[in-house]
Amino acid sequence: MTKIPLAERMRPQKLDEIVGQEHITGKGSILRTALEQGVVPSMVLWGPPGVGKTTLATVITQTLNVPYYQLSAISSGVKEVREVIEQAKELSGTVLFIDEIHRFNKSQQDALLSAVEKGVIRLIGATTENPSFEVNSALLSRCQVFVLKALGKEQLIQLLLDAIKKDAFLQTKKIDLAETEALINISGGDGRKLLNLLELVVQTGNEKITNAIVMQVAQQKIALYDKGGEQHYDVVSAFIKSMRGSDPNGAVYWLARMIEGGEDVKFIARRMLIFASEDIGNANPNALLLANTTFDAVSKIGYPESRIILSQCATYLASSAKSNASYEAIGKALQTVQQHGDLPIPLHLRNAPTKLMKQLDYGKNYQYSHLGENNFIEQEYLPEVLKGTIFYSPGNNARENELRKFLKERWGNKYGY
Repeated sequence: MTKIPLAERMRPQKLDEIVGQEHITGKGSILRTALEQGVVPSMVLWGPPGVGKTTLATVITQTLNVPYYQLSAISSGVKEVREVIEQAKELSGTVLFIDEIHRFNKSQQDALLSAVEKGVIRLIGATTENPSFEVNSALLSRCQVFVLKALGKEQLIQLLLDAIKKDAFLQTKKIDLAETEALINISGGDGRKLLNLLELVVQTGNEKITNAIVMQVAQQKIALYDKGGEQHYDVVSAFIKSMRGSDPNGAVYWLARMIEGGEDVKFIARRMLIFASEDIGNANPNALLLANTTFDAVSKIGYPESRIILSQCATYLASSAKSNASYEAIGKALQTVQQHGDLPIPLHLRNAPTKLMKQLDYGKNYQYSHLGENNFIEQEYLPEVLKGTIFYSPGNNARENELRKFLKERWGNKYGY
């Protein structure tokens, strides 16, 4: 039995073998077209774990048939980057792949800038974090950003079927893929996690794959949490869910697990910043202010002192009133926009800076709210076909009940307030 993990054994070698990411690898896509023409730019691949960032980088270099170097931002620094750049000066078309580029600090990223700008290397950076926050703007401006998506159910099942059919080890087993829900749910759209979990289940002597067996094996694996491993995503999930469930004890425990695992303080703080808006919102607007201040503070301080600030914020968020009304509102609004497209803007809401626009009734009949009683005049603010549509429904908590009262006093029953 090989020691190489199944996910590595199944790594695609050609663009057409990649499952998912059709929006950037499919026929006619920007990346495929560039690759066919041999003019691939420096790029940043942004997406969750196990969706094909490393695979895509490997396929690109194999297709171009150019010198290829790979560094990990966890274990490499300026010295290693400069060594690659010096070698690249003698090798035309060199590609440098940097995994987890978001972990490079400013000076490490600056070491890449000149080489990328002059074309000494073509950089491919991979990151699970928003590059707008984690990659220097100067370096980012010289790279094309490609967003990779989590794999869907059909794509994950395809990975399973391909592995069972093609992998030499799995071919020796009579695998019956009786149920797939547990494999898919636990993988969370992570193809690498999915395949390695399948292999682990088979290695424990199970050829008939059921949800119950997968859950049993997965729980055993989770108990052996590796501080430096991929399961930090499982831990941050438990952390978020503890805060959402208003349990500061659970929240601070999972926070401690991440701290002991050496998790990036900004990774933790950023998750709390998102949580403050998504799960607390207008139920307690101070939560967002504290989370934002926490992010700024830990970015300046680092460990070990940041543990105190992170704990203060986590316990505050867990102990706060909760509401996802704002999160639900933008979700409904985006869905409506996607469904109806660019609906005409009501004429009275349009700007009329020119004579022609005024002649076309732009801005006509708009009523300036501050001229009304309590700074309010009832008028329509949605496109005609969406009149009366409710996107924001305040949650049932002290702060949002005040908002509900305010809105009801002005709009009556129009929006169900």
